[in-house]
Amino acid sequence: MRLPDGRRPLAALVALVLLGAGVLAWALWPSPPPVRGQDVAIPVMDGPAGDQRVTLDAAFFPPASGGAAPAVLLAHGFGGSKEDMRSSAARLAERGYAVLTWSARGFGRSTGQIALNSPDYEVKDVRQLVDWLAKRPEVRLDATGDPRVGVAGGSYGGAIALMTAAYDGRIDAIVPQITWHDLADALFPDATGQGPLNGVFKKMWAGIFFGSGGGAFASGRGLPEIAAADPGAGGGARVPTAEQVRCGRFLPEICDMYQEVAETGRATQAAIDLLRRSSPISVPGKIKIPTLLIQGQRDSLFPLSHADANARAIAATGAPVEVAWLSGGHDGGDGEPDWVFDRTAGWFDRWLKGDGEPGGAAEAGAFTVSRDGGRDPGTRQRVLVHTVADRYPGLSGTDPATVTISGPDQPVANPPGGSPPSISSVPGFGGLLGGLGGSVSAALDMPGQAAVFESAPLTAPLQVTGGPTVRIRVYGEGEATLFAKLYDSSGGAPAVLPSGLVAPLRVTATEAGTPVTVTLPAIDRRFDAEHRLRVVVSTTDLAYATPAAPAVYRIGLDSPDLTLPRDTALAAPRTGPAWWVWALPLAAVTVAAALLLAGRAGTQARARDGRRTDLAEVPLVISGLGKRYRNGEKAVDGLSFRVDKGQVLGLLGPNGAGKTTTMRMLMGLILPDEGEIRIFGDRVVPGAPVLSRLGSFVEGPGFLPHLTGRANLEFYWRATGRPAQDAHLEEALEIAGLGAALDRAVRTYSQGMRQRLAIAQAMLGLPDLLVLDEPANGLDPPQIAEMRKVLRAYAEHGRTVIVSSHLLAEVEQTCSHVVVMHRGRLVSAGPVGDLLGAARAANGSGPRLEDVFLDLIGESR
Repeated sequence: MRLPDGRRPLAALVALVLLGAGVLAWALWPSPPPVRGQDVAIPVMDGPAGDQRVTLDAAFFPPASGGAAPAVLLAHGFGGSKEDMRSSAARLAERGYAVLTWSARGFGRSTGQIALNSPDYEVKDVRQLVDWLAKRPEVRLDATGDPRVGVAGGSYGGAIALMTAAYDGRIDAIVPQITWHDLADALFPDATGQGPLNGVFKKMWAGIFFGSGGGAFASGRGLPEIAAADPGAGGGARVPTAEQVRCGRFLPEICDMYQEVAETGRATQAAIDLLRRSSPISVPGKIKIPTLLIQGQRDSLFPLSHADANARAIAATGAPVEVAWLSGGHDGGDGEPDWVFDRTAGWFDRWLKGDGEPGGAAEAGAFTVSRDGGRDPGTRQRVLVHTVADRYPGLSGTDPATVTISGPDQPVANPPGGSPPSISSVPGFGGLLGGLGGSVSAALDMPGQAAVFESAPLTAPLQVTGGPTVRIRVYGEGEATLFAKLYDSSGGAPAVLPSGLVAPLRVTATEAGTPVTVTLPAIDRRFDAEHRLRVVVSTTDLAYATPAAPAVYRIGLDSPDLTLPRDTALAAPRTGPAWWVWALPLAAVTVAAALLLAGRAGTQARARDGRRTDLAEVPLVISGLGKRYRNGEKAVDGLSFRVDKGQVLGLLGPNGAGKTTTMRMLMGLILPDEGEIRIFGDRVVPGAPVLSRLGSFVEGPGFLPHLTGRANLEFYWRATGRPAQDAHLEEALEIAGLGAALDRAVRTYSQGMRQRLAIAQAMLGLPDLLVLDEPANGLDPPQIAEMRKVLRAYAEHGRTVIVSSHLLAEVEQTCSHVVVMHRGRLVSAGPVGDLLGAARAANGSGPRLEDVFLDLIGESR
């Protein structure tokens, strides 16, 4: 809310009456039904000669805004259908897009056979879907036959987004998620960089991908139903043929390829060529449009290296590219669906509609990484934070660190038949077996099959972001199949294998030892002080094909250096101005006081009306503030601190610390028993004129749901009675970054968008001091992150923001300064960086704000 000044109590009452009338009108207003998709059957012609007729089962969602709007094609994952995308399609339509989702050939009720996103089949199908959209009156055109259109999808759907962008110049923006760059490399990975012909067969994922589950049953149609749908079945359900049982709904040539490589465990050049035809690696330089790549950290099918390869290839064309690493993936974990939707919709808002901030309404940057933000002190639940950098550094990072590892040469055996195998992860079940947040690991290295090399305990925390590298030597005879992995060992609990990821490699062993550089899987992980980094090289892995013949090799280190990439832009705390910026105004006040005592008059510190002219440019000074409860107990006790221009200050403290009482006094809602509060030199009392320079948000947002966001703000400002030109509406809206959402009904807003609108309302008139009391209450981490850039942008223009919050990880990333309260008293105040730096100097480690906060509260008890 925005506090009225002392002259306008009637205007505030009018605002409340309008709000009540709006709620009643909403209760009586006939609400239109949600956007519903229209099921359509779209015939297409595909195949190498373009002579194969396929019918695609699709659903079209017209834009809720009406008129002609940009279009979005939503593609499903492997084994899914259009039904999986209905909810997201409806949400995008509510956001003002024309949306078409469909079941790919061979899936759901679409006819045809699965061709793995081949340019001759699925890509041709999608190009004809673009033709279909170009004929719809609900779709905006850039030219005749050329709709404004984006494509989004995950896994199989992400690959078709990339491939269609390469073959159809009408695609304007894409958001591929957890997908591949080179399908051959995904199924035959090789950590030495020699390529799929030297790669190790990922047998379990390949079995899931190509087996009968993917071909028939996962498509939603059983084999008898497939037989009935076959033109040769005579229209009636018949017993499926042996070929249908063997191949399901795959094209025969794909089925044959899988059969061959599954039997031998080795890639053939023909298999690589076929798989790469369906991969972005086959179209270098042809994807030239804005691309947001979202990849999973818990993904042994398409690891982070695939998004990295796609990012480098697309960026080389000069196209805008952003990369986000979310916390989940094909192996489970938190898939962050709301955050992914908001980032996707925001990307399309920018590149299809031409509005919004870069990357969209959700927290965005050229590189975003989801990290464990610790526990919320209020709920004790784990939270995610999204760290952001302005530049994507690739998997080599910006500032690599080197850790020394050691260990003797060690013999390792490949057992007969490759059994029993070591375990890194079970494909598709890593979220269950790999633990919660990486705190538990199901990894198991069989005795006698693994060589172990380890570092000394770390003297300080180390944040690794990217793909580490290590040099080893392999002694023996013949070809060795090996699996390298990097563990986090605490010395007590079982060592953790981050995301259950391993690096497979084949190397020809020699008696003299064959040196090889191994690139370990890309990760984002904080290794705490006193932990050790453990490199393990094993001969077996449950998820991969290994030789049946028994063999013994010897593994040693070729170099003791373990190279660990970092991204300092992600790790750097947002400390704001240096300490002297904080201290200088305090020094100025001290000098002014000394001059007064010395009789150096001419600059009276207090005017007749009680105004401190020496503080006229200082947003807030609190001195000796005290407030008692009715029972005499102090809610606030001798509180003093100062806030200067350009700062984003976090007011922290556990429940009962006195934060809310302090903010109520700050806003003139209650009077202090002791001390004073001054805003720009004027004492704060209820109704003080200086409160017109303060904007606040102290409760959950309340708006008229049937009105647009813009209309809500205009009505509110009229109720204040102030001139329209004083609202600075456009400036506030630009900072809030709501874009085209302003002209949609508030009932269509997500919770995060409502919070942005509430903050925009508090910003009306561009108050010099913005006070937000627990603005993140009720929001999940992705929605909280939406507000971060808004608050920073507001303070960058010389204004000041005060945020009361208990989400410490978010405060650490958002605020430049912090005030910590406990039991009504000040515990600590100053820049966030200084607070963390002092703790680092005391402990010899790099703590998080949560750790420092808990220490401060404990010391103040």
